Amino acid sequence: MDLIRKRLQRWPVARQLAQHDPVALGDSARSANHVGVRPRTETADRVVRSICPYCAVGCGQRVYVKDEQVIDIEGDPDAPHTEGALCPKGSSTYQLSLNERRITKCLYRAPGSDKWEEKPLDWMYDQIAKRYYDAREKYFIEREKNKDGEEVVVNRLDAIASLGSACIDNEECYLLSKLNRAFGIVYHEHQARV
Repeated sequence: MDLIRKRLQRWPVARQLAQHDPVALGDSARSANHVGVRPRTETADRVVRSICPYCAVGCGQRVYVKDEQVIDIEGDPDAPHTEGALCPKGSSTYQLSLNERRITKCLYRAPGSDKWEEKPLDWMYDQIAKRYYDAREKYFIEREKNKDGEEVVVNRLDAIASLGSACIDNEECYLLSKLNRAFGIVYHEHQARV
């Protein structure tokens, strides 16, 4: 009988009934694993108010700092338009800034190769600039005939397409758009959707 009583006490529904807590908002919802668990934000030295960097909504964020290190980022419940809610990208801001698996070195895979090799940042910039320049010089369309047969100025580059990352912030997206338009790139898309 004692064994049955012990097993029943571990069952959440039995605890809810015994403690008159039918919606499990009190102690009946707690397990032994949760006793003593405290939020990591409780140990923060200070809280800095910020804004999510991803889109133009400008959701408020609270950045928790301890020993001058970010320990957590969450939505700001005082933000009137979101009341502390963040989209999946905004919720991952902490991961973006402090992910130990984040690649921080330039990796290059040569055509036909199955291996990535580490390259210096300057080499990578030079390669990107050279390939953009070569493609623009070879494929840039300055003029073309319209449907009436008249030659018109189009200043267009169809050989390069640009897809902005969902991880870049508003300022980076603005600069990417300006760069693409300066090159004449017409296939310009930004992955800002969630």
